[in-house]
Amino acid sequence: MIRFYTTSAKPFHSDHYYRLVPLIDSCKSMQQIKQTHAQLITTALISHPVSANKLLKLAACASLSYAHKLFDQIPEPDLFIYNTMIKAHSLSPHSCHNSLVVFRSLTRHSGLSPNRYSFVFAFGACGNGLGVQEGEQVHVHAVKVGLVNNVFVVNALIGMYGKWRLVEESQKVFQWAVDRDLYSWNTMIAAYVGSGKMSQAKELFDGMQERDVVSWSTIIAGYVQVGCFMEALEFFHKMLQIGSKPNAYTLVSALVACSNLVALDQGKWIHAYIGRAEIKMNERLLASIVDMYAKCGEIESASRVFLEHKVKQKVWPWNAMIGGFAMHGKPDEAINVFEQMKAEKVSPNKVTFIALLNACSHGYMVEEGKLYFRLMVSDYAIAPEIEHYGCMVDLLGRAGLLEEAEDMISSMPVAPDVAIWGALLNACRIYKDMERGYRIGKIIKDMDPNHIGCHVLLSNIYSTSGRWNEARMLREKNEISSDRKKIPGCSSIELKGTFHQFLVGDRSHPQSREIYSFLDEMTIKLKSAGYVPELGELLHDIYDEEDKETALSVHSEKLAIAFGLMNTAHGTPIRIVKNLRVCGDCHQATKFISKVYNRVIIVRDRTRYHHFKDGFCSCKDYW
Repeated sequence: MIRFYTTSAKPFHSDHYYRLVPLIDSCKSMQQIKQTHAQLITTALISHPVSANKLLKLAACASLSYAHKLFDQIPEPDLFIYNTMIKAHSLSPHSCHNSLVVFRSLTRHSGLSPNRYSFVFAFGACGNGLGVQEGEQVHVHAVKVGLVNNVFVVNALIGMYGKWRLVEESQKVFQWAVDRDLYSWNTMIAAYVGSGKMSQAKELFDGMQERDVVSWSTIIAGYVQVGCFMEALEFFHKMLQIGSKPNAYTLVSALVACSNLVALDQGKWIHAYIGRAEIKMNERLLASIVDMYAKCGEIESASRVFLEHKVKQKVWPWNAMIGGFAMHGKPDEAINVFEQMKAEKVSPNKVTFIALLNACSHGYMVEEGKLYFRLMVSDYAIAPEIEHYGCMVDLLGRAGLLEEAEDMISSMPVAPDVAIWGALLNACRIYKDMERGYRIGKIIKDMDPNHIGCHVLLSNIYSTSGRWNEARMLREKNEISSDRKKIPGCSSIELKGTFHQFLVGDRSHPQSREIYSFLDEMTIKLKSAGYVPELGELLHDIYDEEDKETALSVHSEKLAIAFGLMNTAHGTPIRIVKNLRVCGDCHQATKFISKVYNRVIIVRDRTRYHHFKDGFCSCKDYW
C-alpha cells in the first residue's frame, strides 16, 4: 500500500520552489512522478498549492488512483486542487462516481464554495457516466449557490442533458438562460443532432446570428448521422460559399456523404481541397478518403492514397482499406493489408475482423474465414459478436455449407436475430434448398411476423422453382397481414453533380421516352450477342414469355445504365448505386452491355461492388 507523508512544520525554501516546480513538468514516467513527489515532501513543497496542483494534474494523467491518494494526503487543499480532481475523474467513464465524491467533499467538508468550474466538471462527470438523478442533484445545488445562469454552467448543463438524450431539458436550460454565447448555441444544436431531431437542429441553426466551424460541422454531421447525405453536402457547399473554412471533422462528414452517394467528383474535389488548404492529415481523415474512393468504385485510388500516407498508427485507415478490398471482391488484397497491419504492430478491433470475414465470404475462402474467426478469439481476445456470427453464416451459406451454417447458428452463445436467419434463408434461395428454406422462413416469421424480407425471399424460392401458386399465396397473405411494403428497387447515377434516380418501371424521368426507346434497341443488340433473359428471376406468375422479358427489362439498374449510356461520352465509366441486391438477370445483362457497348460499368448493390468489363464481372458470378 502506498503511503504519503507530508509536513507543514518545515517551511519550504524559495530555491527549492524554483528548482522543483519546473521539474514537475519534465516528468515522463510514473517513476519520475513518484521521485518528484518524494522531493516535494522532503522540501515541504507538497503544502504549496501551485506545486501540489501541478503534481496532481500530472499524476492524474498517469494514474487516477495514485492521484487520488495524493489528493487525500494534501493538507487543506484549495479550490483549484479540488477542481483538478473533479475534472480528472470526470474524464473517465469508470471513475465518474469519484468525481462526484470529491465534489460532495468540496461542498460539505472543505469550508470552500464551488465555483463555475466545479459545476462544469461535475456536470461533465454526470453526463459521461452517472445517472440522471445525480445530475439533477448537482443542478439543484447550482441553483442554490446562484451559478445556474453563469454561461459556463449553462453550457455544461445543456451538454449533460443532451448526452442523456433529454433534449427537452436541454431546451429548457437554453431558453431560460440569461446569458448565452456561441458555444451555447452549438451545444444545443449538438443535443438536437444527438437525438436525431434534425428539423429542430436546422431551425436553431437558421436562427443563429453568428456561426463558426463547429456550428457548420455539427449540422453537417447530423444530416450524415440520419442518412440525409444530399442535405449534408448542400450545407457543406453553403459553408464554403460564405467563406467559412472547414476543419478535419467537417471534411470527414462531407466525405462520408460522398461515399454513400457515390459522388466521386465531389469526393475528389474534397481530397484536393485538403491538400490545397494544407489541412493536417490524421487517421480519421485518411480513413474517410480511403473509404470514399473505395465506395465510389475507385479501389485503386483508395489503395494509392492509403500507401502514400504514413499516419496509420491507429486502426481506422487499416479497417477502411481492408473493408474496401472486401466490398470489391479482392480477398487476397484484404488479407495482405491485415498482415501488413500486424507487421506494423497496429492492434485490430472487432471492425477489422468483420471486414476480413466479409472478404473471405465474397471470395469463397471458407477455410481462411474459419481461421480468422478463431484467431480473433485466441490471438486478440476479441469476443465474437452477433455481426461476426452473421459473417460466418453468410460465408458458409454462400459456399453451400447450409447444414454447417445452421449448426453455427444453433451453437451461438447469443440469440440469433432475424438478419442471421435471413442470411441462411438467402443461401437456401441460391442453392434452392426448399425444405430448409421453408423451415427457416417459419422461424423468422415466428420472430417477426411482419418481416417483409423473409416473405420476399420465400416467394423468390418458390418462384425460381416454378411453384407459382405457393409464391402467389405467400404474397397475398403478406399483403393482408402486414401494413408494411417491400422496399422497391431503386438505382441512382450521378451526372455532372446531379443525381438521377430510377425505380422499377419508372417513367417519371424527363428523358423516359428516350430511355425506353434506347432500352428496346439495347435488348435487340444484347440478344444478338447471345444474351438470354433469366426468366426465373421473376417473382410474379407471368405466363406470357414476352411479358416476362418486358418485366425484366425495366428493372431500375437497367434504366440507370441506359440513361448513363445515352448521356456520357464513349469510354466513360458508368457508376450505378442500387439499394437492393442485384438480380441474376440484371447481372447477366450488364456483363453483355459492358462488352457490346465497350464500357466499364461499376454497380454497387446492397452487399458489394461489381466491376463489369468486356463481358466479365469482378465477382466471378459469386455474390
